[in-house]
Formats: sequence, C-alpha cells, structure tokens
Amino acid sequence: MHEQQTAARGGRREALKARHRRAIIDAASELMDELEGTHFTVDQLAERADVSRRTVFNHFGSLDEVVLEVLGRVLETIVDSIDAGLAADPAERAAEVPLFDRVAAALRNTDLVTPIVRLTRSLGEPGGAGASAHGEAVLFERAFTDLSARTAAVARRHHPEADPFTVDLMCSSLVSGGLVVVRYWEEATGGVDSAESRRVWDGLLERMISATRAGYGAHRPDAGTS
Repeated sequence: MHEQQTAARGGRREALKARHRRAIIDAASELMDELEGTHFTVDQLAERADVSRRTVFNHFGSLDEVVLEVLGRVLETIVDSIDAGLAADPAERAAEVPLFDRVAAALRNTDLVTPIVRLTRSLGEPGGAGASAHGEAVLFERAFTDLSARTAAVARRHHPEADPFTVDLMCSSLVSGGLVVVRYWEEATGGVDSAESRRVWDGLLERMISATRAGYGAHRPDAGTS
C-alpha cells in the first residue's frame, strides 16, 4: 500500500511538472506571436504561464532555452513531413533512388513557407539588424542546427546502411542552404506568404537543391536567374 501511495504521489508530481513545462512553452509561444519577437522577461513569461519565476528556471536554464523549445516545435512540422515523405516511398524506390534525391523530394513536398514565416515574424530576418540586437539571429541559426540534426536522424533511421558522416554532411548542407534560401526569399518578397512569394520560394529552393546536388563548381558565377 505504501509503495502504491508513493508511486501515485510521484505520478502526480510528474504530471504537474509536465503541465508546468507545457504552460511555460505555450506562454512563450503566445508572447512571441504577440510581440513579434523575444523581447519579454522571465516575470512576464511566468505571469502568462501562471507559474513562479522559480518554476520557469526549474525547467529551463534561460529564456533562450525556452525560445529554442518553441522554435523546435515550429520546425518539428518540417521533420515530420520529411519523415512521412521518406516513409511513403515504395520499398523499391527506397532501394534504388539515392538518399539525397529522396530527402530533396521530401523537402520539395513540404510546406516550408508556413514555419519559416512564423520564425521570421518571431525572430526577425536572420542576420538583420533587428534580429542581432537581441540575439535572435543566433537563436535562428541554433534552431536550424537542431533541424539539421533531427533531419539527419530521420534519414539514418530510414537508411540505417548509410554512412552516418555522409548523412550528417548532406543534411547539414541542405539546411545551411535553406538559411541562404530564407535570406534571399526575405529580400525578394518581404517574407509575405502569398502565391507569388511561394513561387519565388520554390524557385530558390530548387536552385539550392540543384547546386548542392551537382556541386558548386558546376555552376558559373553568372548562372541562373535572380
């Protein structure tokens, strides 16, 4: 009986901790959307989440960690879509088509614009003055580094025979190229989600995939269109 009571109390504590953590992340997400940035304090976050400052720091070492958790949730949709795209391929295609081409196809079929718009609205244009003033550019890049690691993990799970070094290098190249796509897309469209801006995105994404696939030396400096 005593062991059952102890287990029940432990279960309630864990449930409370999970609820608090979820409340903190949800509150941070709301504040980032409302403020279009990360310019909120621990006190504001704690008040919105209806927890104490101490509870916030019991779960996260800093506000940056909370923000990264929110960004991870946003980017998780990309990882899930790539995972689903790789899983949907017939066995014969998985065996015959190079992994790079399979991942590239999954990227093409993923709605990347929606999460990117959310990120840039919350953090600002990567590398922009407004972003760097508050460290958002660093957070943006850290979030994409995590995206690279998670994408590589998915690719390795679907292709356990693949060389881990090559898979990590491939995913890192694609995700880093994605950061360049974001920057050029922001400059060309202002980061607005529209039919035309998505057409621009698709073109830039295809150029990035092509350059990464063929090797940068295969492209003349003046090749391609602006």
